[in-house]
Amino acid sequence: MRIAIIGAGAIGGYIGGMLARSAQQGADLEVSLLARGAHLAAIQAKGLTVELPTEDGGIDRFTVHPKASDDPAKLGPQDALLITVKAPALPALAPRLKPMIGPDTAWVTAMNGIPYWYFYGQGGQHDGKTLLSCDPTGTLWRDLPPAQAIGGVLWLPSSVPEPGLVRREHGNRVSLGEPDGSISARVQAIAAALNRAGIEAPLRADIRQEIWHKLWGNLSFSPLAVLTLSTLGQLAGDPATRAVARAMMVEAQAVAEALGVRLPGTVDERIAHSAAIGAHKPSMLQDLEAHRPMEIESITGVISELGRMVGLETPTIDLVLALARRRAAVN
Repeated sequence: MRIAIIGAGAIGGYIGGMLARSAQQGADLEVSLLARGAHLAAIQAKGLTVELPTEDGGIDRFTVHPKASDDPAKLGPQDALLITVKAPALPALAPRLKPMIGPDTAWVTAMNGIPYWYFYGQGGQHDGKTLLSCDPTGTLWRDLPPAQAIGGVLWLPSSVPEPGLVRREHGNRVSLGEPDGSISARVQAIAAALNRAGIEAPLRADIRQEIWHKLWGNLSFSPLAVLTLSTLGQLAGDPATRAVARAMMVEAQAVAEALGVRLPGTVDERIAHSAAIGAHKPSMLQDLEAHRPMEIESITGVISELGRMVGLETPTIDLVLALARRRAAVN
């Protein structure tokens, strides 16, 4: 199987590194990385080094040398793509991926937020609808046909301490699921490759529920972190900001339920989960500080759009969204 990581930064680099090590150990894989900048230059010069925690509290460190480029044409056709770029980058990147895509190529949209294909293969009154907040020009639906998409939810926070080095923190799971809920041969093959590489890859019959579960905390705490320059622990520990986050999550839960999604647990349990992470800066805040585009629309703006679609008001979400958009405009 030929697998390419599209956006081999922190999380994509970790996944690509694990797959490349698996290939070295005998797995029938050919792994490629689409990366850029100093990180790509370091990988090309000295390989990709991966650090991950071990059960005894130590660190497992290894270096691999997968094929890496910033030019999709140099990587060639693939059986599967794992797309781990930030959502704002994908519309401009999608047309460039054509040299990597054949009629049977599958791709996992392993990004934060609601994916562009959300209403594909779902059935019901919204089947086939597109989302302006995720795909404003229709580029993704055209260049990455939803029939070839697979849902992915990442639970493996990682970082790039220096170019050419990726470090995984807690968590080690990539949940996978077909938009139509089937357990297809292609999703089984991708899951098998990830599992063999040492990454948990459970198959979900309803991947949308898990997409919402992760999004439930992100849609509130991420923009609030941007507005207040605070960590998850600080936001959840302050009664005032915790109340704002809670109101946003209650509004989002109503939208999810109107779309037929039942979120696991309660709002307060989800907030407690975020609080337990402690002094962690959400990726949206990290992007603000690095002056990179932020995933405001795919994480928070999309909830406002979905609310209008199902006839529900989302006043707290809309207020925070307006402020976050203004903050992004002056960043």
